[in-house]
Amino acid sequence: MSTRDLGLPEQVVPPKGELPSRVTIWEVGPRDGLQNEKSVVPVAVKLEFLDRLAAAGLTTLEATSFVHPKWVPQLADAEELLADLTQRDGVRYPVLVPNARGLDRALAAGVGHIAVFASATETFAQRNLNSTLDEQFAMFEPVITRARAEGLEVRGYLSMCFGDPWEGAVPAAQVARAGTRLLELGCSELSLGDTIGVATAGQVERLLDTFTENGVGVGSLAVHFHDTYGQALTNTLAALRRGVSTVDSSAGGLGGCPYAESATGNLATEDLVWLLDGLGVGHGVDLDALVATSAWMAEQLGRPSPSRVVRALGG
Repeated sequence: MSTRDLGLPEQVVPPKGELPSRVTIWEVGPRDGLQNEKSVVPVAVKLEFLDRLAAAGLTTLEATSFVHPKWVPQLADAEELLADLTQRDGVRYPVLVPNARGLDRALAAGVGHIAVFASATETFAQRNLNSTLDEQFAMFEPVITRARAEGLEVRGYLSMCFGDPWEGAVPAAQVARAGTRLLELGCSELSLGDTIGVATAGQVERLLDTFTENGVGVGSLAVHFHDTYGQALTNTLAALRRGVSTVDSSAGGLGGCPYAESATGNLATEDLVWLLDGLGVGHGVDLDALVATSAWMAEQLGRPSPSRVVRALGG
């Protein structure tokens, strides 16, 4: 099945081995980063964080999640946050929704872009979604269908794409099948998550090639790396050389996964920007402003930023 068959826009991607001329940075710090904090960050701090990130030139800011407060109390203030958020022109503020109730809350808040969070493995689907690998798609289908009918853009996150702490290495063909099903349900973009940070560049290349062989173009794919083994930047470069042009990252390297204890922080946005600058790939972000933002947030959290670039440039 091709990208055209899935109803997705055709995108021109560079030949294998060449870099895209520009990369979209999907900033997940306000949601994926702050959801892992032991204490709840005040709404006022979250709002300033979002505004500073937008001022630094980031145009996609994943603002929050409508997951049940019992499971992620750090994001229990989603409605309040969005009600008080001053949205900048040209900036998207997607939110994560876990189910139909989450979509109800997102629609009531007037959001224009949502994301759903699926699993590539049986065990994580059971532990995170209380569902089997196959049953999760039946759960997501009405959410995606209704969201699209309401005019919302829908992104699909696919977790455990390279390794699972209970199942070990995950076959590329299994990931491609799960990811393709999300695209067929109506997701316009699929983010491939290295949830526990075990991927290698070779695995990244093989997985992206597997999607291509199954008719899904890289223009529909994004990557989401964690840095457990220090490979997030290497894996990002491998994805860029396969034509991927959307990369998830978190300002200051915040985040992990509340349902996978071995997961460390996300790829730091500053480290990604430093890499892209060195490659001559456009991104539109002011690195100095971004570093200052992450240094400020580190002060709010009371600990140093894990980003190497923030530590190097932020003093």
